[in-house]
Amino acid sequence: MIELQHYLILAAALFCVGFFGAISRKNMIVILMSIEIMLNAINLSIVAFSRFVVPLEMVGHIFVIFIFTVAAVEVAVALAILLAMYSRRNTVEATDMDLMKW
Repeated sequence: MIELQHYLILAAALFCVGFFGAISRKNMIVILMSIEIMLNAINLSIVAFSRFVVPLEMVGHIFVIFIFTVAAVEVAVALAILLAMYSRRNTVEATDMDLMKW
């Protein structure tokens, strides 16, 4: 039987992998994918808590749908910014993205 702690350990491992990818990489697309991994780890823990704490209600699942929506909007906006920066600088490295400082 898979218990709540198994889901939380998996979610913590996913979050750590995403966090390490976000702070160690320079490529902005890889950083965005790492942020998505972190959001999916959070979604996994929310659904696990919802299943084990209140199994008859779908509150956690509905909340995850909102998080997916926000994540999709975040990716769309971030990719639009990346495309605009790439057309000016011809790079997607995070260290070269200083155009917005001006």
